[in-house]
Amino acid sequence: MKQARPLTITGGKLVTPGGVEAGALRMADGLIEAVGADVSARDGDEVIDAKGKLIAPGIVDFGVFAVDKPAFHFGGITRAALMPDQSPPLDYPSRVNYIAKSGKPDLWVHPLAAATRGLEGAELAEIALMRDAGARGVATGRKWIADSGVMLRLCQYAAMLGLVVVAHAEDSGIAGEAAATAGEVATRLGLPSAPAEAETLALARDIAIAEMSGARVHFRQVTTAAGFDLVRSAKARGVSVTCGITPAHFMLSDLATADFRTFTRLSPPLRSEADRQAARAAIADGTVDVILSGHDPRGPEDKRLPFADAAPGMAGAETLLAMVLGLVRDEVIDLGRAFDLLAANPARLLGVEAGALEVGREADVALIDPDAPWFVDRTKMEATADNTPFDRQGAQGRVRALIKGGVLVEL
Repeated sequence: MKQARPLTITGGKLVTPGGVEAGALRMADGLIEAVGADVSARDGDEVIDAKGKLIAPGIVDFGVFAVDKPAFHFGGITRAALMPDQSPPLDYPSRVNYIAKSGKPDLWVHPLAAATRGLEGAELAEIALMRDAGARGVATGRKWIADSGVMLRLCQYAAMLGLVVVAHAEDSGIAGEAAATAGEVATRLGLPSAPAEAETLALARDIAIAEMSGARVHFRQVTTAAGFDLVRSAKARGVSVTCGITPAHFMLSDLATADFRTFTRLSPPLRSEADRQAARAAIADGTVDVILSGHDPRGPEDKRLPFADAAPGMAGAETLLAMVLGLVRDEVIDLGRAFDLLAANPARLLGVEAGALEVGREADVALIDPDAPWFVDRTKMEATADNTPFDRQGAQGRVRALIKGGVLVEL
């Protein structure tokens, strides 16, 4: 579905890499043609009056476990990097190629290739062939690769191919089947737990391997104060590492598990209040590069179980934008930084020409009312499952129009 005629959005506030400014945006042939205060519609253009709302880049959601178009469109997501933990895993070129074509034209899905065959952490998959088939990165999946030799070979190979390695930072030998972070809350609840150091040990090894190999390594989630310190230090030394986090880990602490509600059963598990505060500080100081939804819808067969037996995961696509705008209202970050985290940085990791309102980039745009109030009600969610940890919570910020490649998407 190609853009039939130019589209101009006028009367809005542009969220650009340089900041927020009043102006307009013109799109033609699927690309951004002009952006700024002096832009105006031309004869024959389709015109949308933004009426003072935000004109922002479409969100690039880095590391989802399911493709859920209605939920993504509700949340302003125009591109999603899909984790390889599918059934079957994305460890063959044909599977990667199928996924790369699956969401078009109104949602682009960028598959992340499985690092190892069957995601078993033992034998490298055919990464070069999967790159040629459309993979935009290579991922270890939900698990850490315990074998350091395999991880080193993976990073050396990915560096040679120019692919980012997306790693899960949790030492499986320590984390095991833990459902919570070790501490007072887990002890009081009697939950199987693992120390937060499971994250830092995994990070320390993988940062060392990134430094040895010269690979770009992105830690899909970092959630502890000590973990942020490791990433911060590595960046200061010039190591090519980046990290992400989900809203659950900067909005909630392990206290949210006190009622055994399995919607708060996540991987990594929720951390202490001190770690939650450290996450907000890491977002503010630039240590965190990406905020992702962690979208992983789970039905009742996975969630209506004892807490320790329930599958980890949350339906996060619909609440991602609103939770990040909450950071803006709390003055943790500004709007420009918010969309770096949501769009520009993940697009850069994937190597796609999107994620920013700049001339020549893909015309993926969201029209947002940042102050629109709404209520998170899991029974009315667009996702295929309703396992949100933010159920019954008030939120602000709604997408009013979404544009993919210069074409309006029906919300």
